[in-house]
Amino acid sequence: MSVIYIVLTVSVIVGIAFFIIFLLAVKSGQYDDSYTPSVRMLFEDELVKEELKESINTKTD
Repeated sequence: MSVIYIVLTVSVIVGIAFFIIFLLAVKSGQYDDSYTPSVRMLFEDELVKEELKESINTKTD
């Protein structure tokens, strides 16, 4: 029974350690994407094309 307490304690400590490491990584900006926005305009967006076609087809003057 004492092994369960040890394993539970160790797993909680490891979980808290990973959570703290994750928070530090987010605060340091590791997950900030500075490259994609600069090249996003170079790629055609299919969703915008489809919405444009639908809006043209539904307009009746």
